[in-house]
Amino acid sequence: MDTRTRFAVSAAALTLGLLAGCGDDADAPAGPAAGSPAPQATGEPWYDEVAPASPGGTTGGTGSPCPVPVSFPLADGWTAKAIEPPKGELAELVGEAFTKRGGTTVRCEVDGRSAGGGFLRIWAADSPTVTPRVALEGFAAGAGETVAGAQFRDVRAGGFDATEMTWIATNPLVEEESRNWALAVQSAGQTLVFAVNEGLITERTDVLPAYRLAVRGLAKGE
Repeated sequence: MDTRTRFAVSAAALTLGLLAGCGDDADAPAGPAAGSPAPQATGEPWYDEVAPASPGGTTGGTGSPCPVPVSFPLADGWTAKAIEPPKGELAELVGEAFTKRGGTTVRCEVDGRSAGGGFLRIWAADSPTVTPRVALEGFAAGAGETVAGAQFRDVRAGGFDATEMTWIATNPLVEEESRNWALAVQSAGQTLVFAVNEGLITERTDVLPAYRLAVRGLAKGE
């Protein structure tokens, strides 16, 4: 990895860390992992053979670090943190670059670095009427990256009908490709996007287990 790439990765991780609030639900009892229990499409691009992680808690709902109208299980060792809009000098430096993306606003981040994983981020569509597929299309295109090989499928995610998307994104600054996965559901008048991706320092086996656990265990939040 060259110096420019290391700097870009470190800067992004640091900024998101600064934006993240405190607290997590890691000690809460885990909910059941619902949804489709068996692989449907092994290998590229879905990798359904990657099993869900072991649960270590739940989050979601009013008053949680992830204030969205659903609840979902957390992978063991992963912690949920609210992400607040930047203020003051930080807001001037980064603006909406890390909190807004393609018609969505980030609501929380599930951090798995201490467990050897990456990040799962949950975004809410700014328009309450946008469909899951349209929300996913806007989200994928909203990072200023080149999007290629997009595929969609309708799935059952816990107690919800959902749409899932996978695509390859190329960052024009570092000329690196990454495989992305995202799933969108509608609950209580909101369209929510759950998103993970491979990166320079994370592989699919680092992020997909926690993502699978979360989306297969989705339930209505309180």
